[in-house]
Amino acid sequence: MIAFEQVSVTYDGGESPVLRAVTARVEEGELALVVGRTGAGKSTFLGAVNGLVPHFTGGTLVGRVTVFGRDTRTHKPRELADVVGVVGQDPQAGFVTDVVEEELAYGMEQLGLAPSVMRTRVEEALDLLGIADLRDRPLVSLSGGEQQRVAIGSVLTTHPRVLVLDEPTSALDPTAAEDVLAAVTRLVHDLGVTVLMAEHRLERVVQFADRVIEVRSDGSVLEGPPESMLAVTDVAPPVVQLGRLAGWDPLALSVRDARRRGGSLRAMLSGQAPPPSRSLPAPGGPGHGDTVLTARRIVVRYGDVTAVRGVDLALCAGQIVALMGRNGSGKSSLLWALQGSGPRRSGTVDVRGEDPKSLSSSRARSLVGLVPQTPADLLYLDTVAEECAQADRESSGDSPSRPGSLPAHPSTTRDILDRLVPGVPDDSHPRDLSEGQRLALVLAIQLSAGPDVVLLDEPTRGLDYSGKQSLANILAELASQGRAVVVSTHDVEFAAIAADRVVVMATGDIVADGPTADVVGRSPSIAPQVAKILAPLEYLTIDQVARSLGAAFLEPSETGLPDPPRDAPRDASREAPSGSAGPAAP
Repeated sequence: MIAFEQVSVTYDGGESPVLRAVTARVEEGELALVVGRTGAGKSTFLGAVNGLVPHFTGGTLVGRVTVFGRDTRTHKPRELADVVGVVGQDPQAGFVTDVVEEELAYGMEQLGLAPSVMRTRVEEALDLLGIADLRDRPLVSLSGGEQQRVAIGSVLTTHPRVLVLDEPTSALDPTAAEDVLAAVTRLVHDLGVTVLMAEHRLERVVQFADRVIEVRSDGSVLEGPPESMLAVTDVAPPVVQLGRLAGWDPLALSVRDARRRGGSLRAMLSGQAPPPSRSLPAPGGPGHGDTVLTARRIVVRYGDVTAVRGVDLALCAGQIVALMGRNGSGKSSLLWALQGSGPRRSGTVDVRGEDPKSLSSSRARSLVGLVPQTPADLLYLDTVAEECAQADRESSGDSPSRPGSLPAHPSTTRDILDRLVPGVPDDSHPRDLSEGQRLALVLAIQLSAGPDVVLLDEPTRGLDYSGKQSLANILAELASQGRAVVVSTHDVEFAAIAADRVVVMATGDIVADGPTADVVGRSPSIAPQVAKILAPLEYLTIDQVARSLGAAFLEPSETGLPDPPRDAPRDASREAPSGSAGPAAP
C-alpha cells in the first residue's frame, strides 16, 4: 500500500508549498483516481510515489511517503523501479528505444529478466493493449494515441505492484481509451495491482474508481469514496454535473445508472426543443459565413503508408469545426497539410486565393495558424517575454487588419496572452508553464499574425472542465471575428460545447460531416454523456439542460444538496497518520 504522512512539497523559488501537510493512504489493489484543477499539484502528488519528487525534480519534501514499506526519502526512483511503474503525461519523453517491441522489452532488460520471460510478457502486452500490429513500427511514426498505449505497455511488462498513470487516456480516442481502462481494471481486479491515476477526462474513469483523491489549489488533499467525493469536488464529469443539477442523492457515476434514474428528468424536458449547444457571439468579422479555405483531393503519404486519401474540405468564416476520428485516422496529417508545412503528395489548398505551401513561413502564418499536439514544440526561447517579442517581429507587416479581432487594437503578442490567461510572468521559462498556459502562449503567438484559419491539434490535453470551457469561449470569440476554427480532438464533451460542425475521419477519409447534434448526438461511440443519458431527447450539454430547466448551472457549494453522508470525504491534509485508513468518524 501507499501512505503519505504529513507530506509537504515546496519547489525551489516557490512562494508556497504545492502539497501542504498531506496525509493519505491507498490500499493494495485499489484504483485511486486523483482529481483537481489544472496546475493544482496532481503530478507532484503522483511523482512523490516513486521518488521523482524531490530526487529528480528538486525542491524540498517534508514528511514521509512509503510504498510497500519503502521510504522514498531513502530509496531513489531506480530503487523503486521493481515496485512502481510510471507513465507520464508526455509518453514520447519517456521512450529510450526506436521500435515498439524494443521499447516494451527495455524495462525488463534493466531488471535482468530471462529472455523467455521477456518474450512472453511482450506478447501479453501487445494483446492486452491491442497494439500487435505496431510491433515493428518506429516509435516516431506512431500517432499520439498509439504512443500512449506503447508507453503504458512498456511499464506493464515489468509487472509493477503499483502503477502510476498521469492522464493515460488524454491522447486516446473513446474506443482506445475503453480498451486501456479495461486492461487497467483487469490488473486491479485480477492481479491486485494498485493504481494511482490522474485524469481530466473524468467521464471515462469515475465508474472504475475505488477511491477519489482531490488535490486542491491550496495544496490540501481530500479523499473518500467516489459517490461522496464527487458531490463536493471542484471538478466533475457531465454525469455528475447532471446529477447535481437534478438533485440526485447519491449521485450516479455511470451512464447506465443515470439513465435508470433519469426518467423524471427526461419527462420534464420532453416536448421542448433543446437550446443551441453553443451560444455564438454576434458575428463581427467581414464575410462571416463565406468560404475561407478550400482543400481539394488532399493526399498525404509517409513511405508506403497513406495517411490522408484524397480529402475535400471547405471551411467557413465564423464556424468552429471539430475534427474527430480514432487514433491514426489522419487528423493531424490533414491539419499539417492544410497549414502548408506538412507533407502533401497531391491536392490543393486555397486560402483567400493563396496556397500556404507556396508562401514564406511568415506569410503562411498570416493565412493559417496551427497549434500542434505538443505546443512546447513551437517554444524555443528562454522566457515568455522573448517568445512574445519574437512573435511580434515575425508577424510585423504580415498581419492584416481585422476589426474587433484579438487583440482589439494593434499591439503585441503579450496583449493576446493576457486576454487568454492573465498573469503569466514575463520571466517564466515556457517549459515551466502549466499545460493550459503553454497552450495559451502558443495560441497567442499564432494569433499575433492575424490568420484567417486557426487549427488546433488536441488542445484540451491537460485542461480541466473549467479550462475547457474557457478555451471554448476563446474559440467562440475567434469565430465571431470571422475566423474559421478547426479543433482536432478525441474529447467528445469538448466538441459538444465548442463545435457547431463535426467532421469524422477514418483511415484517411472523411466518413461523416455535419452539425454537431447530428454527428455526435446519434453516434454510439462518440456521443457525449448527456446525449446518452437523455436519449432520445437531443440534448448534448449540461448547459442546454440547465437553460431548458430555467436555471443556471450551480457550483458544487451552491447546489443546495443535503449534507454529505456519514462516509463523506475527509481532509487528508489534516488527518493524523493513525486515522488515515478510512473515512473520518462522524
